[in-house]
Amino acid sequence: MSVESKKTREACCSKLKLFLASLAFVYFAKAFCGAYMKSSITQIERRFDIPSSLIGVIDGSFEMGNLLVIAVVSYFGAKLHRPRLIGIGCLIMAAGSFLIAMPHFFQGLYKYETSMTHSKDINSTENILPCLSNHSIPEADETVDLGPQAACEKAAGSSMWIYIFLGNMLRGIGETPIMPLGVSYLDDFSREENTPFYLACIHTVGILGPMFGYMLGSFLAKIYVDIGSVDLDSISINHKDSRWVGAWWLGFIVTGIVLLLSSIPFWFLPKSLPKQGQEESQSKSTELATVGEQEKFLAEENQEQDEKEKPVSFHEMAKDFIPSLRRLFRNSIYVLMILTHLVAVNGFMGLITFKPKYLEQVFGQSASRATFLIGILNLPAVAMGIITGGFVLKRFKLGIVGAARVSITATMVSFCLLSMQVFMHCGQADVAGLTVSYQGAPQVSHDHQTLLSQCNVGCSCSVKHWDPVCAYNGMTYTSPCLAGCQTSTGIGRDMMFHNCSCVEDKMTSAVNMSAVLGQCPRRSDCDGMFKIYMALSVIGSFISACGATPGYIVLLRSIQQDLKSLALGMQTLIVRSLGGIPPPIYFGALIDRTCLKWGTKQCGGRGACRLYDANAFRVTYMGLINGLYFLSNMLWVGLYLRIVKRQKKLALRNQAKENGLEANGQVNGHATISIAKDKEDADKESTI
Repeated sequence: MSVESKKTREACCSKLKLFLASLAFVYFAKAFCGAYMKSSITQIERRFDIPSSLIGVIDGSFEMGNLLVIAVVSYFGAKLHRPRLIGIGCLIMAAGSFLIAMPHFFQGLYKYETSMTHSKDINSTENILPCLSNHSIPEADETVDLGPQAACEKAAGSSMWIYIFLGNMLRGIGETPIMPLGVSYLDDFSREENTPFYLACIHTVGILGPMFGYMLGSFLAKIYVDIGSVDLDSISINHKDSRWVGAWWLGFIVTGIVLLLSSIPFWFLPKSLPKQGQEESQSKSTELATVGEQEKFLAEENQEQDEKEKPVSFHEMAKDFIPSLRRLFRNSIYVLMILTHLVAVNGFMGLITFKPKYLEQVFGQSASRATFLIGILNLPAVAMGIITGGFVLKRFKLGIVGAARVSITATMVSFCLLSMQVFMHCGQADVAGLTVSYQGAPQVSHDHQTLLSQCNVGCSCSVKHWDPVCAYNGMTYTSPCLAGCQTSTGIGRDMMFHNCSCVEDKMTSAVNMSAVLGQCPRRSDCDGMFKIYMALSVIGSFISACGATPGYIVLLRSIQQDLKSLALGMQTLIVRSLGGIPPPIYFGALIDRTCLKWGTKQCGGRGACRLYDANAFRVTYMGLINGLYFLSNMLWVGLYLRIVKRQKKLALRNQAKENGLEANGQVNGHATISIAKDKEDADKESTI
């Protein structure tokens, strides 16, 4: 009997460990795909020539998918086969990932915006006359405003972003059962003191997903979108150009395969497991019992197991839904926790969605380097923070008050570091007619007529094109024509422009009046400021992550056992719907207002933004994030005070019970009612 019970214990433990490993891998896979989506936002925006506000809608479609099914899955899923539901969710996520990649195979080749018409003779040393003096404006520019904007939107391939929207929504639907059902399953069948450690392990493995996702995004951002279909030598832009589009589609095929693999183990896991630690005590008591007692014990155990596994009708589950919700939202700590998390997630979603764009526009980093740095610096710091937070909880055996103290301290310190980042910035990129005048005087202009000057007024240039060249005076011009360049030599990326009349305006005679393709780099002092900014960002990420696991434990210990799945599901529903969908949209809309130069689509409509007012971008982006985190901190203070107050009531009740005051009727009626009212909430807030 002892041998059999030992085998049973080993089997149960191995299944729990298999579930733990499988759930950790799923967390990795979904975070891998989610982070890759974030890292590809810039590439998708450029490929489909859409503004940041529309990108925000596409990014928010993931939460829209969650919103559709989260309440139903969380409540009814807890009463069904949870591992299999998680496996089905993984398959749906994989299908969504593959759907996102589909537009690439239906669209034509990417045609980036350019004002140049290259010579067909590759042996020609002198190609064109960029400054179209005594020539007419190109036909493409003349047709820009002839047709309505709607006609442009109907151009071939212009609505392919809808596939990305639907695929991302499908990802959101598939991700729904993972968190509420996975965490509740683990918490139900593991020792209570082990739950924080297991959660820390899962989130630690999960945080590797974003790290690999951003690194994959960085790698593919350097590979041209139509690799294998075009001659790369004929491409006149590189990965640092704001018109460059990387092979964004390839990453979604990779992430789809990983998600597909992550679903496999869940089909082999049982609906329920014995509680960790109970098998041993049950086996010992069984060994000491007589044969008759053993048979009786096993019969009772089998009967209990049959009752647990007896299917519950849909009607029985549904009629208890509203009362369960009512009980859940009467818990003031749970409600405050949701509100605090909601505000913080609004700030976080805006921060993570547009951070690569922020590093590009404010610090002059390429899209590839920006995503690489986030993946290689910020995300490992977050992983270490999560491990540290879980270790502190387990090492010091902190209860709900101690966990709240750790979380609120980490939140406030990270907020102070975030506030300092507002003042870290580089100067504006010197772009003639947009951020500086043609004579070099600082100016910020949204009026494209400032792109015309005496030096290029006779060139018949289009002010709509973005085809930047960098002159030897360190200034960027929006096109070779607007730089007044008379001739060009070379092909592809090696093209060079000469006799540029506008370069002479700012320079003395007898200096180089040539220009090369691409935007000029920022001033040299920008590197030092960028390093300080990244250091503050990494330290802040670590400290903020230290409060993640304690904050999660506060949430778990504030709800009753039978409401755990529903509570986690409702939290996900509220936070995803109000904290995941709106922020990318309103952040994107506000960022669009800081755009100085919009790109032009092939059919003449407005495309993606090519250049932002860096200072306005910084104030808008960082100011909004800091405002949201400040409000979140204020809510955390209120939450902490409420937790302390409730714990004091719990202590008074325990003291009264020890002194026998309740039995002797020495407690006044009002206090008795108050204690009874708080008893239910206080019991579930017991220490870890």
